Amino acid sequence: MRRFSKSVFSLSVLALAGAAAPAAIAAGDAYDGQAEWAQRYDADPRLTVSRSTTPILSAQTVAATEAAITQLQDIVARGGWPMVPAGQQLRLGSNGQAVSALRRRLIVSGDIGAEAGASPVFDSYVEAAVRRFQARHGVNATGVVAQQTFAALNVSAELRLRQLETNLVRLRSFSRDLGNRYVTANIPAATVETVENGAVVTHHTAGVGKIDRQSPVMQTKAIQVNFNPFWTVPASVIRKDLIPKMQADSNYLSDNHIRVYNKEGVELSPQQINWNSLEALNYKFRQDTGGDFNSLGVVRIDIANPYGVYMHDTPAKGIFGDDFRFVSSGCIRLQNVRDYVAWLLKETPGWDRDHIDEAIRSGERIDVKITPAVPVYWVYVTAWATPEGVMQFREDIYQRDGLGMTASIPQAAPAATPVATRQAARSSQMLPVFGEDEN
Repeated sequence: MRRFSKSVFSLSVLALAGAAAPAAIAAGDAYDGQAEWAQRYDADPRLTVSRSTTPILSAQTVAATEAAITQLQDIVARGGWPMVPAGQQLRLGSNGQAVSALRRRLIVSGDIGAEAGASPVFDSYVEAAVRRFQARHGVNATGVVAQQTFAALNVSAELRLRQLETNLVRLRSFSRDLGNRYVTANIPAATVETVENGAVVTHHTAGVGKIDRQSPVMQTKAIQVNFNPFWTVPASVIRKDLIPKMQADSNYLSDNHIRVYNKEGVELSPQQINWNSLEALNYKFRQDTGGDFNSLGVVRIDIANPYGVYMHDTPAKGIFGDDFRFVSSGCIRLQNVRDYVAWLLKETPGWDRDHIDEAIRSGERIDVKITPAVPVYWVYVTAWATPEGVMQFREDIYQRDGLGMTASIPQAAPAATPVATRQAARSSQMLPVFGEDEN
């Protein structure tokens, strides 16, 4: 099994290039904790976290994660890393003891070189290190230390070690041959990758199941692509979402292009239904096709499974820019879905990218069988490492690691996982937050 040298994960592996940043002008307090100028120097390019072409389900990832565990064990034996006092946001130009603590924290985890020292000034080197840290933890790499970044910084090294050990077991269970072409959806990371000949071909940001409507872990196959699909609202969504929304806004169905049909297939007016009861469960609700408003967007990918879930496009593209993408009723929404479909249909005769785009433009319902069917793995991996020497951690959103990590964050920090706030915000959105379908 391939091993990696200690230098890959060593505490000072990322030495800073160039001269150290000058000290901030004294009297920083006069600027409300901000240094007098915004220092911008060229940060070491090694602080950048490049997207790995190594599949997360691979022997290489297993070996890298084993090496990361060894390095983290050494960090824990040395006392772990310090806490970063949480309070005001820290950003380029900030000045104070919290920045010094931040530097020490980033040095220990290898996000910045030991040469950075403990200066109280948040310069461009610290900003680059923060971006690297954020990229390793699935947080938008803004370079600004705010609530979610504070929470990730203040998870102890001991817990991160246990998280890696827990996930190594999961990774090892997939170290066998998964096929020449396959798809991996990592639910906690809310990402999807296509793999061919042992390398990642395409990466896709994704939206996955809410905490109370979790995306299932499973092994299946992608069997069919539906272009311009209808969306039929399932009973669970009618009860939990559609009825409350109609109680709040009687125009909700018409505004979202949703039609109501009785058991004989006759279209009804929404006004014929008593929305203060469960009468709506007796009817069929179907959303018209149309990529601008249909909850499935312009394409749905059928995967064989008993859970009634699948993968699909979405008109709500804004979710792909969010840190928190646990927004569906269990299905997985895909960014750059046309690239994904083109890869799935690569070996299906007659379905190159031009034909895919033509099918979508037609607006007609077209079903295409994927030949041959492509293996699909929905997995739950919250911690791993790459052969490039980068440890990756994600929030244990469904609390399956058994480590109680959310409760472990000291109360001095902001809420460790602002799940409730973000979930409430997403739940108040329009229909595209829904997922399952009885198409």
